[in-house]
Amino acid sequence: MADDKAKGDESFGSTLRAVAGGDEQVSYVREALKWQYNVIGLAGAVGFAIVSGTGLPLLLAAGLELIYLSVVPQSSRFRRLVRSWKNAEEKRERLKQLSATFYELPAEMQTRYVDLDRLCRAIRENYGRLSSTSQIFVRQMEERLEGLLHAYLRLLHSSHQHGQYLREVDPASIRQDISGLERGLESETPKVQEINRRRIEILAKRLERFEKIRENDQVIHAQCASIEDVLELIRDQSVTLRDPQQVSDQLQSLMHDVEQTEETVRQVEAIFELAAADTTLGPMPSGEAATSSTPPARDRLRN
Repeated sequence: MADDKAKGDESFGSTLRAVAGGDEQVSYVREALKWQYNVIGLAGAVGFAIVSGTGLPLLLAAGLELIYLSVVPQSSRFRRLVRSWKNAEEKRERLKQLSATFYELPAEMQTRYVDLDRLCRAIRENYGRLSSTSQIFVRQMEERLEGLLHAYLRLLHSSHQHGQYLREVDPASIRQDISGLERGLESETPKVQEINRRRIEILAKRLERFEKIRENDQVIHAQCASIEDVLELIRDQSVTLRDPQQVSDQLQSLMHDVEQTEETVRQVEAIFELAAADTTLGPMPSGEAATSSTPPARDRLRN
């Protein structure tokens, strides 16, 4: 069940969720109070009380409401209905987020995603011709196709962000700055040396991040190409209607690789979040010596 829940979270259109743990996060009494039929009933009681000029309808409504709240929230059918509302709401939110992600991509990456989506549709159409006894495997395969498609979109978005960073940073310039600072250390006052050693440390961290991000960008490119290759192979297999269970197993193996790549991407994104905190120079020394011997502005860190 835990595996199914993980797949459901990754899937763009899947509304399946594990039930375990869900009841602790949902207030069924609150959902019963907000249910439109309950609201309509309460509004009707209030209206009837106003028209009749007596509080008896309100007393009757209060009694019925207590009975309603003691029975309906405990109903398994109502709980399934509430979970379906929550799943639909989460699905809409995922769709909204992924749609925003798509439109942030450059045109060539959008085209790559659209081509892969077309490929997935062709696979679904081919396997849709199988007998009803095979449809359980087909549905499983479709969920995994959908999960891969949306993971592919997230990877494209990460690749776009990495590419922007790599284009903006000049590692040769950073190395040149480090060399210049190191050459001048011995001739500087102790306070200036302290500042410049900190600058050298920061620049070295920037180089380290640059190399890590470049390496992970290459991993993302390779993983996206792998998704495209595997889905093209599955499309070719679907022409001859190969066993959908074997295809589902192929997709599961690929999904495992993609999840590992996405975990690596999250680690790189954490590096971006820490970058601002790590690249501060800290408090500047006070005093005339520090003021008079501060390196010129041209040596300051580049953004």
